[in-house]
Amino acid sequence: MSNSSLICCTILSPNHSGKRTHAIDTITIHCMAGNLSVESCGALFARSSRQASSNYGIGSDGRIGLYVDEENRSWCTSSRANDQRAITIEVANNGGSPNWPVSAKAYEALLRLVTDICERNNIKRLIWATDKESRVGHLNGCNMTVHRDYANKSCPGNYLYERHDEIAAEVNKRLSEDEAPAADPVVQEIDVGAVVKITGSKYYGGKTIPGWVKAKNWVVHSLSGDRVVINKSEDGKNAIMSPVNIKDLAVVNKAPEKWVPAVGDTVIYNGSVHYISANATSAYKCKGGEAKITAIHQLGKSKHPYHLVRVSGKGASVYGWVDEGTFTKK
Repeated sequence: MSNSSLICCTILSPNHSGKRTHAIDTITIHCMAGNLSVESCGALFARSSRQASSNYGIGSDGRIGLYVDEENRSWCTSSRANDQRAITIEVANNGGSPNWPVSAKAYEALLRLVTDICERNNIKRLIWATDKESRVGHLNGCNMTVHRDYANKSCPGNYLYERHDEIAAEVNKRLSEDEAPAADPVVQEIDVGAVVKITGSKYYGGKTIPGWVKAKNWVVHSLSGDRVVINKSEDGKNAIMSPVNIKDLAVVNKAPEKWVPAVGDTVIYNGSVHYISANATSAYKCKGGEAKITAIHQLGKSKHPYHLVRVSGKGASVYGWVDEGTFTKK
């Protein structure tokens, strides 16, 4: 049995009965009757003389503390039978009696915590009843109880008591959303050379992306899985070589289709030497410029796989075999 991953503070209390004798199927929400932090509440429950505890506590700042492991029965509701089956939660109050209101942050934290408890303990739905008999007897599926049902107390205060139906409805909504099948993620087609816009706020490693970077479009330098490295800005004024998650990018312009040189293509030769054969070792000087591919020999195996012939009147003198990557498409 696990505890909630939402906790930010753990102060385990000695005040509990050890392992439960009933499966967890109930939620009991309490009020602290004071504006205690999760540390202060935990410190109170840490005293054996206090003879009280709860499984969790929530401060007005929305932070959540753990005081008794979920697998153990807390001493919280003046009812052994209830606490054997209930997860008990103390919530700080930012106002006094009789309403004992709670802050918006505490209320949202309560919703998140109760949803998490239900998910982990296979509680499919929360059901609240307005009459004490149904709550205490767990009639008609009721699985939310309150301290005032078992003792002469106003706990959890009118504010939370009157919102139990609302709490159940919101938690049930969140539970049903979590059960809905996840939609297939939309995977963008991003290739090296594409121009992209950053839509997220963090680099791949978690650092915040500056505003000026987000304001520009960037050219994709490389990619691996969901990690995309952007380098030059589209306007050519910046180069940052930074990784971004692919989900945080939007394509502005797709990468140009990769050109595969073929016989008959007109190219611009950028080199200064040519060879008498595709695997010759001696090079001869020549002038670059406009030329045509007239032959391709064993691409990937030959040293100089492309045969170029100058285009008359365009300034080039190349007439021989040249290396891959020494020319561009005209």
